[in-house]
Amino acid sequence: MQTTKFDVIVVGSGASGGWAAKRLSEAGIKVALLEAGKPQGDKDFTEHVPAYDLKYRDKASELMRRTRPTQRDCYACREWNYKWFANDLEEPYTNPDDKPFSWQGRTRVVGGRTNVWGRQSYRHSDQDLKGKSFDGYGEDWPVSYKDLVPYYELVEDYVGISGQTENVAELPDSRFHPAMPMSCAETQLRTRVKEKLGWTVTVGRVANITKPINGRAPCHYCGPCEQGCVTHSYFNAAFTTVADALKSGNTTLITDAMVYKVLTDPMTNKATGVMYIDRVTREVKQVKARAVLLCAQALESARILLNSSTGGLANSSGVLGHYLMDHTWVAGGAGGEFPDVPSPTPSLGAPRRPNGIYGIRMKNAINGPRHKDYIRGFGFQGGGSTSFRMNAPGYGQAFKKGVLDPITSVNLVGFGEVLPRFDNFIALDPNVVDIFGIPVLRVTMSWGENEKKMIPDMAVTAAQMMEAAGAKNIQQFTVPNRVPGFGIHEMGTARMGSDSKTSVLNQYLQTHDINNLYVMDASSFVSGGCQNPTLTIMALAVRGCDYLMEEMKKGNV
Repeated sequence: MQTTKFDVIVVGSGASGGWAAKRLSEAGIKVALLEAGKPQGDKDFTEHVPAYDLKYRDKASELMRRTRPTQRDCYACREWNYKWFANDLEEPYTNPDDKPFSWQGRTRVVGGRTNVWGRQSYRHSDQDLKGKSFDGYGEDWPVSYKDLVPYYELVEDYVGISGQTENVAELPDSRFHPAMPMSCAETQLRTRVKEKLGWTVTVGRVANITKPINGRAPCHYCGPCEQGCVTHSYFNAAFTTVADALKSGNTTLITDAMVYKVLTDPMTNKATGVMYIDRVTREVKQVKARAVLLCAQALESARILLNSSTGGLANSSGVLGHYLMDHTWVAGGAGGEFPDVPSPTPSLGAPRRPNGIYGIRMKNAINGPRHKDYIRGFGFQGGGSTSFRMNAPGYGQAFKKGVLDPITSVNLVGFGEVLPRFDNFIALDPNVVDIFGIPVLRVTMSWGENEKKMIPDMAVTAAQMMEAAGAKNIQQFTVPNRVPGFGIHEMGTARMGSDSKTSVLNQYLQTHDINNLYVMDASSFVSGGCQNPTLTIMALAVRGCDYLMEEMKKGNV
Protein backbone atom coordinates (compact mmCIF):
# COMPACT_ATOMS: atom_id res chain seq x y z
CA MET A 1 0.00 0.00 0.00
CA GLN A 2 1.53 3.28 -1.19
CA THR A 3 0.88 6.58 0.60
CA THR A 4 1.53 10.15 -0.55
CA LYS A 5 0.77 13.42 1.32
CA PHE A 6 -0.72 16.65 -0.09
CA ASP A 7 -2.54 19.72 1.20
CA VAL A 8 -5.86 18.93 -0.48
CA ILE A 9 -7.25 15.91 -2.31
CA VAL A 10 -9.80 16.56 -5.07
CA VAL A 11 -11.71 13.49 -6.26
CA GLY A 12 -12.99 13.93 -9.81
CA SER A 13 -11.71 16.16 -12.64
CA GLY A 14 -14.97 17.35 -14.18
CA ALA A 15 -16.93 20.58 -13.80
CA SER A 16 -16.41 21.03 -10.06
CA GLY A 17 -13.17 19.06 -9.60
CA GLY A 18 -11.38 20.94 -12.34
CA TRP A 19 -12.38 24.27 -10.83
CA ALA A 20 -11.36 23.15 -7.33
CA ALA A 21 -7.92 22.06 -8.53
CA LYS A 22 -7.43 25.30 -10.48
CA ARG A 23 -8.60 27.61 -7.71
CA LEU A 24 -6.56 25.95 -4.98
CA SER A 25 -3.35 25.23 -6.88
CA GLU A 26 -3.15 28.73 -8.34
CA ALA A 27 -3.24 29.97 -4.74
CA GLY A 28 -0.15 27.87 -3.96
CA ILE A 29 -1.88 24.87 -2.38
CA LYS A 30 -0.55 21.40 -3.18
CA VAL A 31 -3.36 19.40 -4.75
CA ALA A 32 -3.76 15.74 -5.60
CA LEU A 33 -6.38 15.47 -8.37
CA LEU A 34 -7.71 11.92 -8.58
CA GLU A 35 -9.56 10.82 -11.71
CA ALA A 36 -11.14 7.40 -12.19
CA GLY A 37 -10.47 7.49 -15.92
CA LYS A 38 -7.66 7.90 -18.42
CA PRO A 39 -5.80 11.01 -19.58
CA GLN A 40 -7.60 13.01 -22.27
CA GLY A 41 -6.14 15.22 -24.98
CA ASP A 42 -6.63 16.60 -28.46
CA LYS A 43 -5.41 13.36 -30.03
CA ASP A 44 -8.50 11.65 -28.60
CA PHE A 45 -11.00 14.05 -30.20
CA THR A 46 -12.90 12.91 -33.28
CA GLU A 47 -15.34 15.72 -34.10
CA HIS A 48 -13.87 16.01 -37.62
CA VAL A 49 -13.88 12.27 -38.33
CA PRO A 50 -16.69 11.27 -40.74
CA ALA A 51 -18.70 8.14 -40.12
CA TYR A 52 -17.27 6.41 -43.17
CA ASP A 53 -13.80 6.51 -41.62
CA LEU A 54 -14.92 4.56 -38.55
CA LYS A 55 -14.39 0.83 -38.34
CA TYR A 56 -18.12 0.14 -38.16
CA ARG A 57 -19.31 3.39 -39.77
CA ASP A 58 -21.43 4.06 -36.68
CA LYS A 59 -23.72 1.19 -37.65
CA ALA A 60 -22.79 -1.21 -34.86
CA SER A 61 -24.84 0.09 -31.96
CA GLU A 62 -25.39 -3.39 -30.56
CA LEU A 63 -21.65 -4.02 -30.46
CA MET A 64 -21.29 -1.11 -28.06
CA ARG A 65 -24.25 -2.35 -26.03
CA ARG A 66 -22.38 -5.55 -25.24
CA THR A 67 -20.24 -3.68 -22.73
CA ARG A 68 -22.21 -0.43 -22.31
CA PRO A 69 -25.90 -1.36 -22.38
CA THR A 70 -26.88 1.69 -20.31
CA GLN A 71 -24.26 4.19 -21.51
CA ARG A 72 -25.30 3.56 -25.12
CA ASP A 73 -28.68 5.12 -24.29
CA CYS A 74 -26.86 8.41 -23.71
CA TYR A 75 -27.16 10.70 -26.73
CA ALA A 76 -23.40 11.30 -26.64
CA CYS A 77 -22.18 7.69 -26.56
CA ARG A 78 -21.39 6.55 -30.11
CA GLU A 79 -18.71 4.69 -32.02
CA TRP A 80 -16.50 7.80 -32.06
CA ASN A 81 -16.18 7.99 -28.29
CA TYR A 82 -17.85 5.05 -26.55
CA LYS A 83 -14.60 4.01 -24.88
CA TRP A 84 -14.71 7.26 -22.89
CA PHE A 85 -17.68 5.81 -21.01
CA ALA A 86 -17.71 3.33 -18.13
CA ASN A 87 -18.13 -0.35 -18.91
CA ASP A 88 -21.54 -1.14 -17.42
CA LEU A 89 -20.66 -4.80 -16.95
CA GLU A 90 -17.56 -3.97 -14.91
CA GLU A 91 -19.16 -1.10 -12.99
CA PRO A 92 -22.83 -1.97 -12.52
CA TYR A 93 -25.54 -0.52 -10.33
CA THR A 94 -28.93 -1.93 -9.37
CA ASN A 95 -32.49 -0.71 -8.95
CA PRO A 96 -35.81 -2.23 -7.86
CA ASP A 97 -37.61 -4.06 -10.66
CA ASP A 98 -40.56 -1.67 -10.46
CA LYS A 99 -38.41 1.49 -10.39
CA PRO A 100 -36.09 1.57 -13.42
CA PHE A 101 -33.30 4.13 -13.45
CA SER A 102 -30.85 4.93 -16.25
CA TRP A 103 -27.47 6.07 -14.93
CA GLN A 104 -25.96 7.54 -18.08
CA GLY A 105 -22.95 9.67 -18.88
CA ARG A 106 -20.58 7.79 -16.58
CA THR A 107 -17.33 8.83 -18.23
CA ARG A 108 -13.86 7.50 -17.46
CA VAL A 109 -11.59 10.21 -18.86
CA VAL A 110 -10.05 13.39 -17.49
CA GLY A 111 -12.64 16.15 -17.64
CA GLY A 112 -15.50 13.79 -16.86
CA ARG A 113 -18.86 14.70 -18.32
CA THR A 114 -17.54 18.05 -19.57
CA ASN A 115 -16.17 16.04 -22.50
CA VAL A 116 -19.69 15.20 -23.66
CA TRP A 117 -22.14 17.57 -21.93
CA GLY A 118 -24.77 19.60 -23.75
CA ARG A 119 -23.09 22.82 -22.49
CA GLN A 120 -26.39 24.57 -21.69
CA SER A 121 -25.46 27.05 -18.94
CA TYR A 122 -28.10 28.83 -16.87
CA ARG A 123 -28.11 30.68 -13.59
CA HIS A 124 -30.54 29.82 -10.81
CA SER A 125 -32.76 32.63 -9.52
CA ASP A 126 -33.82 33.32 -5.95
CA GLN A 127 -37.13 31.70 -6.83
CA ASP A 128 -35.22 28.50 -7.59
CA LEU A 129 -33.07 28.75 -4.47
CA LYS A 130 -35.89 29.81 -2.15
CA GLY A 131 -38.69 27.60 -3.43
CA LYS A 132 -40.08 26.88 0.03
CA SER A 133 -40.53 30.59 0.69
CA PHE A 134 -42.42 30.85 -2.61
CA ASP A 135 -44.76 27.83 -2.44
CA GLY A 136 -44.15 26.15 0.93
CA TYR A 137 -42.61 22.90 -0.32
CA GLY A 138 -39.27 21.42 0.75
CA GLU A 139 -36.44 23.57 2.09
CA ASP A 140 -34.77 26.80 1.02
CA TRP A 141 -31.12 26.77 0.02
CA PRO A 142 -28.82 28.28 2.69
CA VAL A 143 -27.46 30.62 0.01
CA SER A 144 -29.16 33.41 -1.92
CA TYR A 145 -28.77 34.50 -5.52
CA LYS A 146 -26.87 37.54 -4.28
CA ASP A 147 -24.33 35.21 -2.62
CA LEU A 148 -23.70 33.44 -5.93
CA VAL A 149 -23.54 36.42 -8.32
CA PRO A 150 -19.78 37.14 -7.96
CA TYR A 151 -19.01 33.45 -8.47
CA TYR A 152 -21.33 33.14 -11.44
CA GLU A 153 -19.51 36.10 -12.98
CA LEU A 154 -16.06 34.69 -12.26
CA VAL A 155 -16.96 31.35 -13.81
CA GLU A 156 -18.72 32.88 -16.82
CA ASP A 157 -15.80 35.17 -17.62
CA TYR A 158 -13.45 32.18 -17.72
CA VAL A 159 -15.72 29.56 -19.31
CA GLY A 160 -17.28 31.79 -21.96
CA ILE A 161 -21.08 31.64 -22.23
CA SER A 162 -22.70 32.87 -25.44
CA GLY A 163 -26.23 34.22 -25.17
CA GLN A 164 -28.32 37.35 -24.99
CA THR A 165 -29.73 39.52 -22.22
CA GLU A 166 -33.48 39.17 -21.61
CA ASN A 167 -34.15 40.76 -18.18
CA VAL A 168 -36.51 37.97 -17.11
CA ALA A 169 -36.62 37.39 -13.35
CA GLU A 170 -37.10 33.62 -13.67
CA LEU A 171 -33.76 33.26 -15.49
CA PRO A 172 -31.12 35.80 -14.45
CA ASP A 173 -28.84 36.97 -17.24
CA SER A 174 -25.19 35.96 -17.39
CA ARG A 175 -22.13 37.81 -18.66
CA PHE A 176 -22.32 36.79 -22.28
CA HIS A 177 -20.20 36.33 -25.35
CA PRO A 178 -22.11 37.47 -28.48
CA ALA A 179 -25.14 35.27 -29.04
CA MET A 180 -25.34 32.67 -31.76
CA PRO A 181 -27.96 33.83 -34.30
CA MET A 182 -31.45 32.35 -34.36
CA SER A 183 -32.99 31.13 -37.60
CA CYS A 184 -35.92 32.88 -39.28
CA ALA A 185 -38.43 30.35 -37.93
CA GLU A 186 -36.98 30.56 -34.42
CA THR A 187 -37.09 34.35 -34.58
CA GLN A 188 -40.73 34.25 -35.67
CA LEU A 189 -41.52 31.96 -32.74
CA ARG A 190 -39.68 34.27 -30.35
CA THR A 191 -41.36 37.44 -31.64
CA ARG A 192 -44.92 36.19 -31.78
CA VAL A 193 -44.82 34.30 -28.47
CA LYS A 194 -43.61 37.48 -26.78
CA GLU A 195 -46.27 39.61 -28.47
CA LYS A 196 -49.22 37.27 -27.91
CA LEU A 197 -48.35 35.39 -24.72
CA GLY A 198 -45.78 37.55 -22.97
CA TRP A 199 -43.31 34.65 -22.63
CA THR A 200 -39.65 34.74 -23.62
CA VAL A 201 -37.94 32.44 -26.09
CA THR A 202 -34.23 33.12 -26.33
CA VAL A 203 -31.20 31.54 -27.93
CA GLY A 204 -29.62 28.86 -25.76
CA ARG A 205 -27.03 30.03 -23.25
CA VAL A 206 -24.22 27.73 -24.15
CA ALA A 207 -20.59 27.20 -23.11
CA ASN A 208 -19.35 27.57 -26.70
CA ILE A 209 -17.31 30.73 -27.12
CA THR A 210 -18.02 33.13 -29.96
CA LYS A 211 -14.89 35.25 -29.53
CA PRO A 212 -11.28 34.30 -28.69
CA ILE A 213 -10.52 33.83 -25.00
CA ASN A 214 -7.53 32.44 -23.10
CA GLY A 215 -5.96 31.10 -26.29
CA ARG A 216 -9.17 29.30 -27.30
CA ALA A 217 -10.63 29.91 -30.78
CA PRO A 218 -14.28 30.82 -31.42
CA CYS A 219 -16.66 28.04 -32.31
CA HIS A 220 -16.65 27.29 -36.04
CA TYR A 221 -19.92 25.30 -36.08
CA CYS A 222 -18.41 21.96 -37.01
CA GLY A 223 -20.06 19.72 -34.41
CA PRO A 224 -20.76 17.33 -32.88
CA CYS A 225 -19.23 18.69 -29.67
CA GLU A 226 -19.64 15.46 -27.72
CA GLN A 227 -16.74 14.02 -29.73
CA GLY A 228 -14.31 16.68 -28.52
CA CYS A 229 -12.99 19.99 -29.82
CA VAL A 230 -9.44 20.47 -31.06
CA THR A 231 -9.92 24.25 -31.17
CA HIS A 232 -11.01 24.22 -27.50
CA SER A 233 -14.07 26.26 -28.42
CA TYR A 234 -16.33 24.75 -25.77
CA PHE A 235 -15.72 24.32 -22.08
CA ASN A 236 -14.07 21.01 -21.24
CA ALA A 237 -12.25 20.79 -17.92
CA ALA A 238 -9.59 18.61 -19.52
CA PHE A 239 -8.12 21.48 -21.55
CA THR A 240 -9.16 24.43 -19.35
CA THR A 241 -9.33 24.21 -15.56
CA VAL A 242 -7.35 20.97 -15.25
CA ALA A 243 -4.71 22.24 -17.68
CA ASP A 244 -4.41 25.45 -15.65
CA ALA A 245 -4.07 23.49 -12.42
CA LEU A 246 -1.26 21.39 -13.87
CA LYS A 247 0.42 24.47 -15.31
CA SER A 248 0.60 25.98 -11.81
CA GLY A 249 3.02 23.25 -10.80
CA ASN A 250 1.00 22.61 -7.65
CA THR A 251 -1.36 19.89 -8.91
CA THR A 252 -0.48 16.23 -9.28
CA LEU A 253 -2.93 14.41 -11.56
CA ILE A 254 -3.46 10.75 -10.65
CA THR A 255 -5.45 8.93 -13.33
CA ASP A 256 -7.06 5.46 -13.28
CA ALA A 257 -7.73 6.02 -9.57
CA MET A 258 -11.02 4.41 -8.53
CA VAL A 259 -11.68 5.97 -5.14
CA TYR A 260 -13.22 3.54 -2.66
CA LYS A 261 -13.52 5.49 0.57
CA VAL A 262 -12.52 8.53 2.59
CA LEU A 263 -10.08 7.72 5.40
CA THR A 264 -10.64 9.31 8.82
CA ASP A 265 -8.99 9.59 12.20
CA PRO A 266 -11.58 8.80 14.91
CA MET A 267 -9.43 10.52 17.54
CA THR A 268 -9.58 13.90 15.78
CA ASN A 269 -12.80 13.41 13.76
CA LYS A 270 -11.02 14.53 10.62
CA ALA A 271 -10.59 13.15 7.15
CA THR A 272 -7.00 12.08 6.58
CA GLY A 273 -7.11 11.07 2.92
CA VAL A 274 -8.64 8.57 0.54
CA MET A 275 -8.11 4.97 -0.42
CA TYR A 276 -8.34 4.03 -4.09
CA ILE A 277 -7.87 1.09 -6.40
CA ASP A 278 -5.52 1.47 -9.35
CA ARG A 279 -7.70 0.47 -12.31
CA VAL A 280 -4.71 -0.93 -14.23
CA THR A 281 -2.70 -2.78 -11.58
CA ARG A 282 -5.52 -3.35 -9.04
CA GLU A 283 -3.17 -2.12 -6.31
CA VAL A 284 -4.73 -0.56 -3.22
CA LYS A 285 -3.25 2.89 -2.62
CA GLN A 286 -3.70 5.81 -0.25
CA VAL A 287 -3.30 9.54 -0.60
CA LYS A 288 -3.17 11.71 2.54
CA ALA A 289 -4.04 15.40 2.87
CA ARG A 290 -5.25 18.15 5.21
CA ALA A 291 -8.62 18.26 3.44
CA VAL A 292 -10.66 16.06 1.09
CA LEU A 293 -12.99 17.41 -1.61
CA LEU A 294 -15.40 15.01 -3.31
CA CYS A 295 -16.25 16.23 -6.83
CA ALA A 296 -17.00 12.87 -8.39
CA GLN A 297 -20.67 13.51 -9.41
CA ALA A 298 -23.78 13.34 -7.24
CA LEU A 299 -24.15 9.56 -7.21
CA GLU A 300 -20.43 8.73 -7.16
CA SER A 301 -19.58 11.13 -4.32
CA ALA A 302 -22.44 9.82 -2.19
CA ARG A 303 -21.32 6.27 -2.96
CA ILE A 304 -17.84 7.06 -1.63
CA LEU A 305 -19.33 8.46 1.59
CA LEU A 306 -21.64 5.46 1.98
CA ASN A 307 -18.67 3.11 1.56
CA SER A 308 -16.52 5.07 4.00
CA SER A 309 -18.34 4.19 7.21
CA THR A 310 -21.15 2.00 8.48
CA GLY A 311 -24.28 4.03 7.86
CA GLY A 312 -22.35 6.50 5.73
CA LEU A 313 -19.65 9.02 6.59
CA ALA A 314 -20.82 12.52 7.66
CA ASN A 315 -24.35 11.17 7.94
CA SER A 316 -25.47 12.10 11.44
CA SER A 317 -28.57 13.62 9.81
CA GLY A 318 -29.54 10.36 8.14
CA VAL A 319 -30.27 12.11 4.85
CA LEU A 320 -27.12 11.09 2.95
CA GLY A 321 -28.23 9.52 -0.33
CA HIS A 322 -31.79 10.83 -0.02
CA TYR A 323 -33.64 13.57 -1.94
CA LEU A 324 -32.24 12.38 -5.28
CA MET A 325 -33.43 14.56 -8.16
CA ASP A 326 -33.12 14.61 -11.94
CA HIS A 327 -35.15 16.58 -14.48
CA THR A 328 -38.10 15.22 -16.39
CA TRP A 329 -36.22 15.13 -19.69
CA VAL A 330 -38.15 15.68 -22.94
CA ALA A 331 -41.25 14.65 -21.03
CA GLY A 332 -43.67 16.70 -23.10
CA GLY A 333 -43.65 19.24 -25.88
CA ALA A 334 -44.74 20.06 -29.41
CA GLY A 335 -43.43 20.85 -32.85
CA GLY A 336 -44.72 22.49 -35.95
CA GLU A 337 -43.87 23.43 -39.53
CA PHE A 338 -43.22 26.95 -40.79
CA PRO A 339 -43.90 26.76 -44.56
CA ASP A 340 -44.15 30.53 -45.01
CA VAL A 341 -40.77 31.35 -43.48
CA PRO A 342 -37.86 31.98 -45.89
CA SER A 343 -35.71 28.85 -45.76
CA PRO A 344 -32.29 27.97 -47.11
CA THR A 345 -31.84 25.11 -49.52
CA PRO A 346 -31.36 22.01 -47.38
CA SER A 347 -27.81 20.67 -47.29
CA LEU A 348 -25.97 17.74 -45.76
CA GLY A 349 -22.86 19.88 -45.34
CA ALA A 350 -24.23 23.05 -43.77
CA PRO A 351 -22.69 24.58 -40.64
CA ARG A 352 -24.04 23.00 -37.47
CA ARG A 353 -24.84 25.46 -34.74
CA PRO A 354 -24.01 23.63 -31.49
CA ASN A 355 -26.96 25.16 -29.70
CA GLY A 356 -30.71 25.53 -29.76
CA ILE A 357 -33.32 27.84 -28.29
CA TYR A 358 -34.65 28.11 -24.76
CA GLY A 359 -38.15 28.87 -23.55
CA ILE A 360 -37.79 30.53 -20.16
CA ARG A 361 -40.00 29.14 -17.39
CA MET A 362 -43.43 30.73 -17.66
CA LYS A 363 -45.60 28.77 -15.21
CA ASN A 364 -45.82 29.66 -11.50
CA ALA A 365 -43.72 32.71 -12.29
CA ILE A 366 -42.71 35.21 -9.62
CA ASN A 367 -45.40 37.74 -10.55
CA GLY A 368 -47.75 35.46 -12.47
CA PRO A 369 -50.70 33.22 -11.58
CA ARG A 370 -50.20 29.95 -9.71
CA HIS A 371 -51.12 26.76 -11.55
CA LYS A 372 -53.96 24.89 -9.91
CA ASP A 373 -52.49 21.40 -10.39
CA TYR A 374 -48.78 21.66 -9.64
CA ILE A 375 -46.01 23.78 -8.12
CA ARG A 376 -42.65 24.82 -9.63
CA GLY A 377 -42.31 24.68 -13.41
CA PHE A 378 -40.50 23.79 -16.60
CA GLY A 379 -38.46 25.34 -19.37
CA PHE A 380 -38.27 24.40 -23.04
CA GLN A 381 -35.24 23.47 -25.06
CA GLY A 382 -35.37 22.84 -28.77
CA GLY A 383 -34.75 24.57 -32.03
CA GLY A 384 -35.48 24.90 -35.69
CA SER A 385 -34.23 22.90 -38.66
CA THR A 386 -34.56 22.80 -42.42
CA SER A 387 -34.49 19.35 -43.98
CA PHE A 388 -35.07 17.53 -47.23
CA ARG A 389 -38.68 16.55 -47.97
CA MET A 390 -37.99 12.82 -48.14
CA ASN A 391 -41.71 11.97 -48.27
CA ALA A 392 -42.31 14.15 -51.35
CA PRO A 393 -45.02 12.83 -53.69
CA GLY A 394 -44.44 11.64 -57.23
CA TYR A 395 -41.76 9.71 -59.08
CA GLY A 396 -38.65 10.43 -61.11
CA GLN A 397 -37.93 14.06 -61.80
CA ALA A 398 -41.00 15.23 -59.85
CA PHE A 399 -39.83 13.35 -56.76
CA LYS A 400 -36.27 14.69 -57.07
CA LYS A 401 -37.59 18.23 -57.27
CA GLY A 402 -39.94 17.63 -54.36
CA VAL A 403 -37.16 16.32 -52.13
CA LEU A 404 -35.39 19.69 -52.45
CA ASP A 405 -38.52 21.60 -51.40
CA PRO A 406 -37.42 22.37 -47.83
CA ILE A 407 -39.33 21.53 -44.67
CA THR A 408 -38.67 24.07 -41.96
CA SER A 409 -39.85 23.13 -38.50
CA VAL A 410 -39.33 24.08 -34.85
CA ASN A 411 -39.62 21.75 -31.87
CA LEU A 412 -39.90 22.49 -28.15
CA VAL A 413 -39.24 19.82 -25.51
CA GLY A 414 -39.81 20.26 -21.79
CA PHE A 415 -37.35 19.94 -18.92
CA GLY A 416 -39.35 19.95 -15.69
CA GLU A 417 -38.37 20.43 -12.07
CA VAL A 418 -38.51 17.31 -9.89
CA LEU A 419 -39.39 17.88 -6.26
CA PRO A 420 -36.92 16.60 -3.64
CA ARG A 421 -38.45 13.60 -1.86
CA PHE A 422 -36.91 11.48 0.88
CA ASP A 423 -38.11 8.28 -0.81
CA ASN A 424 -36.01 8.98 -3.91
CA PHE A 425 -32.66 7.71 -2.69
CA ILE A 426 -29.50 5.70 -3.23
CA ALA A 427 -28.01 3.07 -0.92
CA LEU A 428 -25.33 0.40 -1.15
CA ASP A 429 -26.41 -2.91 -2.60
CA PRO A 430 -25.26 -5.51 -0.04
CA ASN A 431 -25.04 -8.23 -2.68
CA VAL A 432 -23.19 -6.63 -5.59
CA VAL A 433 -19.67 -5.25 -6.03
CA ASP A 434 -17.96 -3.88 -9.11
CA ILE A 435 -14.88 -5.33 -10.78
CA PHE A 436 -12.70 -3.55 -8.21
CA GLY A 437 -14.53 -5.10 -5.27
CA ILE A 438 -16.30 -1.87 -4.32
CA PRO A 439 -19.98 -2.17 -3.26
CA VAL A 440 -22.26 -0.63 -5.91
CA LEU A 441 -25.27 1.62 -5.61
CA ARG A 442 -28.91 0.61 -5.59
CA VAL A 443 -30.94 3.50 -6.98
CA THR A 444 -34.60 3.93 -6.03
CA MET A 445 -36.35 6.75 -7.86
CA SER A 446 -39.76 7.50 -9.36
CA TRP A 447 -41.78 10.52 -10.45
CA GLY A 448 -44.15 12.01 -7.89
CA GLU A 449 -47.66 13.34 -8.43
CA ASN A 450 -46.38 16.86 -9.05
CA GLU A 451 -44.19 15.70 -11.96
CA LYS A 452 -47.01 13.60 -13.39
CA LYS A 453 -49.36 16.58 -13.39
CA MET A 454 -46.76 18.90 -14.92
CA ILE A 455 -45.91 16.73 -17.93
CA PRO A 456 -49.23 17.08 -19.82
CA ASP A 457 -49.08 20.85 -19.43
CA MET A 458 -45.69 20.86 -21.17
CA ALA A 459 -47.39 19.58 -24.33
CA VAL A 460 -50.34 21.96 -24.04
CA THR A 461 -48.07 24.97 -23.44
CA ALA A 462 -45.68 24.11 -26.28
CA ALA A 463 -48.62 23.73 -28.68
CA GLN A 464 -49.98 27.08 -27.48
CA MET A 465 -46.62 28.67 -28.34
CA MET A 466 -46.61 27.02 -31.78
CA GLU A 467 -50.10 28.31 -32.49
CA ALA A 468 -49.10 31.81 -31.43
CA ALA A 469 -46.13 31.61 -33.82
CA GLY A 470 -48.33 30.60 -36.76
CA ALA A 471 -46.96 27.06 -37.13
CA LYS A 472 -48.76 24.44 -39.22
CA ASN A 473 -49.20 20.69 -38.68
CA ILE A 474 -48.61 21.08 -34.93
CA GLN A 475 -47.91 17.83 -33.15
CA GLN A 476 -48.01 17.43 -29.35
CA PHE A 477 -46.39 14.64 -27.36
CA THR A 478 -46.04 13.46 -23.77
CA VAL A 479 -43.84 10.75 -22.24
CA PRO A 480 -45.29 10.34 -18.74
CA ASN A 481 -43.31 7.15 -18.11
CA ARG A 482 -39.87 8.47 -19.09
CA VAL A 483 -37.31 6.55 -17.03
CA PRO A 484 -35.62 8.73 -14.40
CA GLY A 485 -31.96 9.39 -15.19
CA PHE A 486 -32.33 10.33 -18.84
CA GLY A 487 -31.92 13.99 -17.90
CA ILE A 488 -28.35 13.17 -16.73
CA HIS A 489 -28.79 15.89 -14.09
CA GLU A 490 -28.50 13.92 -10.84
CA MET A 491 -28.70 16.23 -7.81
CA GLY A 492 -29.36 16.34 -4.10
CA THR A 493 -27.81 13.25 -2.49
CA ALA A 494 -25.86 15.24 0.15
CA ARG A 495 -27.86 18.41 0.35
CA MET A 496 -26.92 21.71 1.93
CA GLY A 497 -28.77 23.24 4.83
CA SER A 498 -28.51 25.46 7.88
CA ASP A 499 -29.73 22.66 10.15
CA SER A 500 -27.27 19.79 10.59
CA LYS A 501 -30.17 17.53 11.58
CA THR A 502 -31.73 17.72 8.11
CA SER A 503 -28.74 18.23 5.81
CA VAL A 504 -25.23 16.92 5.12
CA LEU A 505 -23.44 20.14 4.08
CA ASN A 506 -23.38 23.77 5.10
CA GLN A 507 -23.62 26.64 2.63
CA TYR A 508 -19.91 26.32 1.76
CA LEU A 509 -20.25 22.60 0.87
CA GLN A 510 -18.42 21.59 4.06
CA THR A 511 -19.86 18.56 5.83
CA HIS A 512 -21.49 19.40 9.15
CA ASP A 513 -19.84 16.41 10.82
CA ILE A 514 -16.23 16.66 9.57
CA ASN A 515 -14.80 20.12 9.03
CA ASN A 516 -12.09 19.15 6.51
CA LEU A 517 -14.41 17.12 4.26
CA TYR A 518 -16.31 18.83 1.44
CA VAL A 519 -18.67 17.67 -1.32
CA MET A 520 -18.58 20.06 -4.29
CA ASP A 521 -20.77 18.61 -7.02
CA ALA A 522 -24.56 18.60 -7.48
CA SER A 523 -24.90 16.41 -4.39
CA SER A 524 -25.34 19.70 -2.52
CA PHE A 525 -28.47 20.88 -4.37
CA VAL A 526 -31.51 21.44 -2.15
CA SER A 527 -33.87 21.74 -5.11
CA GLY A 528 -33.27 21.35 -8.81
CA GLY A 529 -35.03 24.16 -10.62
CA CYS A 530 -35.72 23.35 -14.25
CA GLN A 531 -32.38 24.67 -15.54
CA ASN A 532 -29.31 22.65 -16.40
CA PRO A 533 -27.21 22.55 -13.21
CA THR A 534 -23.57 22.76 -14.35
CA LEU A 535 -23.07 26.53 -14.19
CA THR A 536 -24.34 26.56 -10.60
CA ILE A 537 -22.17 23.53 -9.73
CA MET A 538 -19.08 25.44 -10.83
CA ALA A 539 -20.03 28.67 -9.04
CA LEU A 540 -20.68 26.80 -5.78
CA ALA A 541 -17.38 24.92 -6.07
CA VAL A 542 -15.33 28.12 -6.44
CA ARG A 543 -17.19 29.68 -3.51
CA GLY A 544 -16.54 26.60 -1.39
CA CYS A 545 -12.84 26.62 -2.28
CA ASP A 546 -12.52 30.26 -1.25
CA TYR A 547 -14.06 29.39 2.12
CA LEU A 548 -11.76 26.37 2.51
CA MET A 549 -8.69 28.53 1.89
CA GLU A 550 -9.82 30.97 4.58
CA GLU A 551 -10.30 28.09 6.99
CA MET A 552 -6.82 26.80 6.17
CA LYS A 553 -5.32 30.24 6.83
CA LYS A 554 -7.08 30.34 10.21
CA GLY A 555 -5.70 26.93 11.12
CA ASN A 556 -9.15 25.35 11.30
CA VAL A 557 -8.28 22.76 8.66
